[in-house]
Amino acid sequence: MNMQTTSRLTVAETALIEAFAQQIGELPGDGAVIGTRDRLLDDLKKSGLPTRRIESWHYTDLKTLLKSIPDATAVAAIDPIAPLVEGATILSVLQGSADTRTTVEGVDLASFKERLADGSAVSGLTARGSDDAIGRINGSFVRDGFALTLPADLQLEEPIELQTLHAGGQIHTRFPVSFGARSRATIIERHQTVTGEAAFVSSISDIVVEESAEATWIILQQQGAADTHLGQIRVQLGTGAKLRLFVVNAGGKLVRQELRIEVAGEGAELMLRGVNLLGGDSHTDVTLVLGHNVPHTNSTETIRNVVFDRASGVFQGMIRVAPDAQKTDAKMACNTLLMSDDGDFSVKPELEIFADDVICGHGATVADIDRNHLFYLMARGVPENKARAMLVNAFVAEIVEELEDEKLVEALENVISIWLETHA
Repeated sequence: MNMQTTSRLTVAETALIEAFAQQIGELPGDGAVIGTRDRLLDDLKKSGLPTRRIESWHYTDLKTLLKSIPDATAVAAIDPIAPLVEGATILSVLQGSADTRTTVEGVDLASFKERLADGSAVSGLTARGSDDAIGRINGSFVRDGFALTLPADLQLEEPIELQTLHAGGQIHTRFPVSFGARSRATIIERHQTVTGEAAFVSSISDIVVEESAEATWIILQQQGAADTHLGQIRVQLGTGAKLRLFVVNAGGKLVRQELRIEVAGEGAELMLRGVNLLGGDSHTDVTLVLGHNVPHTNSTETIRNVVFDRASGVFQGMIRVAPDAQKTDAKMACNTLLMSDDGDFSVKPELEIFADDVICGHGATVADIDRNHLFYLMARGVPENKARAMLVNAFVAEIVEELEDEKLVEALENVISIWLETHA
């Protein structure tokens, strides 16, 4: 399809083109950045928003599902909210603009707007393949965010919270973060609305975990019931690096979370855990592409989903093991509770293995609450609604506890409990 043929444009595609024309004069960037933005938007014009004909978007036909794009209107000032975890340092991005007044001791910190203005961010604005609609949209429109560099051997005892708040409109952010060799830190990437106004949000995090560094990265997405959230995390793991990546989706009307991870150093380890809480008539898509590219690497991926009402969800998990990646150990599981006859969840696990000395596997389950467990609680005087909520809570809390950080576990369990109380 050629988006340059106006009669064939959707409302959302037309709005994207018009928004770019309106904003290009005020988007930050030197000549190289502006040229890159133009090329990315032109690629988007030519290809259009992805449809189910594109394999990686088969279950999320963005061209059909994205009905409109809200105007990029100015709003009243927004204040940061309390951190998810007490003691965390908040780096806030309010209505798309980074507040640079806060510093983190020992961390090299800059606004992404500065990187765009001096041109140093241009190399990161490229799309990752022909199906990377999020990369093209974000690269075209991104205005701000934070760039963090953690030097070698830095040990941060308290988390850093990248707090992105909005009150509707168009929000496009970027977070390039580098964990230096042997460093250790926890970063919470938090996306939340503060009003009921519709928003169109794109956000990309570029993460490099260098030799023997240990990183914990938590994505907490709590967008509004009318919001579109297009998120992407790009990760490269060095030799002996360890990453615990935890994704919680507890909001949004239309959500796509892409996880593009390259295990590039021997001895690297990845632990991915995800919780998708789906209600109303929302649609949430988590798509993982994980490359094991060198020998002696490990990964485990566990996704838990709870579906209420007319909600729909998708998990696509691709693990690719390169020919040289002998002794790879990779395991993936996706488990879903369907709490409504009108809801649905699609699972597409995939393995591409080109090495012969590996341990790899995947599995998926879709079920309702175990009737025996429900009967056990009700027989002891627990009302049915409360019994169901307890069992659902236990289903997702089991993997939250794998974080092994008491404050983080308590905070995330509280988020999950509040969501379930609202929807169960």
